[in-house]
Amino acid sequence: MIAGMTRRLDDAELEASAVVANIAMNRGRTLASYRRELGVDPLAEAGTGRWLDLCCGTGRALVDAAAVSADVEITGVDLVGHFLPGVPPPNVRLVAASVTAWEPDAPADLITCVHGLHYVGDKLGLLARAASWLTGTGLLVADFDPRSVRLADGSPAGARRRPRSAGRGSRTTPGAAGSRSAAAAR
Repeated sequence: MIAGMTRRLDDAELEASAVVANIAMNRGRTLASYRRELGVDPLAEAGTGRWLDLCCGTGRALVDAAAVSADVEITGVDLVGHFLPGVPPPNVRLVAASVTAWEPDAPADLITCVHGLHYVGDKLGLLARAASWLTGTGLLVADFDPRSVRLADGSPAGARRRPRSAGRGSRTTPGAAGSRSAAAAR
């Protein structure tokens, strides 16, 4: 370790920490909050395809979405597994797992992560893995603060800023595989 640098927690230590394994923090998000925070309408983006939500909290927004559209297949993944009580709608699957180890069984048309990346150690690694789970025209959109990424010496790797185009939810040009990505930077 470099002198004066704080030791970073590995994924297992981070996931077991009181901050990450907290059933009360950011757990009751609604579908409207996804629209507001990410700048996209998840149901419009997913259409009749598959929507994967990482760090989904209680799954409330996903259950709200299922009430609006039974045509989209929705999977929510959260470390804590403190989901809404009762059986979710037939088109919603809620999974208690670490997003750093879990993998979907099929590609997704939309992958979202609202206020979850700051609980993950290797944020860029997770974003790269999640991007590989997209269909050819899929969209990955996440709330991401580049100041949370650190270089080996502990210094920040990026400055926090809004994308130049429209701000939240702006999209990049389709990549080689045709998938799209967007980040809501604050």
